[in-house]
Amino acid sequence: MKSIHISEFLQSRIEAGDFPSASYLVAEKGKIVLQDAIGLAVVEPERIEAKIDTIYDLASLTKVLVTGLLCAKLIESGEIDLEEIIEVYLTEFQNHPESLKDMKWDTLIYELLTHISCFPSWKPFYLMSNDRLEGVENRNKVLELIIRTPLKTEHKVLYSDLNFLILTFLVERIYGKRIDEVAREEIFEPLKLQNTFYNPPNELRKKIAASEKGNEFEKQTCIEQDFDVSKYPWRDYQIWGEVHDGNCFYMSGVSGHAGLFSTAEEVFKIAQQFLPNQSQTLKPETCELFQTNFTPNLNEARSIAFQLAETKDSSAGLALSKHSFGHLGFTGTSLWIEPETERIFILLTNRTHAHELPFVILNSVRRKFHELATDILGSKQA
Repeated sequence: MKSIHISEFLQSRIEAGDFPSASYLVAEKGKIVLQDAIGLAVVEPERIEAKIDTIYDLASLTKVLVTGLLCAKLIESGEIDLEEIIEVYLTEFQNHPESLKDMKWDTLIYELLTHISCFPSWKPFYLMSNDRLEGVENRNKVLELIIRTPLKTEHKVLYSDLNFLILTFLVERIYGKRIDEVAREEIFEPLKLQNTFYNPPNELRKKIAASEKGNEFEKQTCIEQDFDVSKYPWRDYQIWGEVHDGNCFYMSGVSGHAGLFSTAEEVFKIAQQFLPNQSQTLKPETCELFQTNFTPNLNEARSIAFQLAETKDSSAGLALSKHSFGHLGFTGTSLWIEPETERIFILLTNRTHAHELPFVILNSVRRKFHELATDILGSKQA
């Protein structure tokens, strides 16, 4: 059923110009209790209403729904060790440039998963390559460029795409195949997902929420960081049905940091895999990794792949317990899980569509969504 209060609130944010559409889902103990879709999934070049089965570009939710889950499986099977250094699995890291020899290169697996590796937050690898390559060559070039990237020196949580790009290559090296194939075999097919994929087929385009026209946000970010943007073939068309993230697009739409498309209901099915009493994928003790704070006394509370709600100013808000864990996606998506109540909160929007820069920061919307939903669930329990 839908919540009039939540739907009306999200409609008010659509009218305020925060985003053109939203699809939300709230579940408790494995059952969907609230669900609705509001607004226009596509505003231009045509107008298409959002539905509860509209497919969204999940952006960085890919980090938890694919890479985090696959890494947890590998931890559980003993194929990776959280306390092991990355170069044990990716021997290319043994050959870092001589100019970086004084940098800290004994990065541990858990430091990548919790964003305390000291890698910078982002680099436009598609601009740093001398040539625009194709397919697998792009992927190899990204790894080479990451290895040549100087580390930061301050010990703190620094959220970084580079961490999960490295984990992409780790997963692919262990499984011996590209991460989209691994995800299909290990996650999508076992959970019987029908609308979750990388590089969605063109025939589903009208079921997909559109994103930014061109990639002006990343272009402006590159200019601010003094990169030469003049020779790169920037996308100048409406991004719709292909990944928004520039590095993932450069990697043929397949990475562990971005690239996943799905619906709210299928995000829910993957999210259940992080809860001990619901997971078909992991043992209960492995699920504890997602609510364990691995970064005590640092600037953010981080578990394996997720942020914890005890982080100051977290988008979970005060409505969720401090043990809740969640993640956001740049395109306007969010997932939060409260383990004590086994509640799952999913809010998917396409804030980058039909909106001039700057895009709206949605954390206050997410907090209000959680507040309204918990109020309804609380009264329902009573």
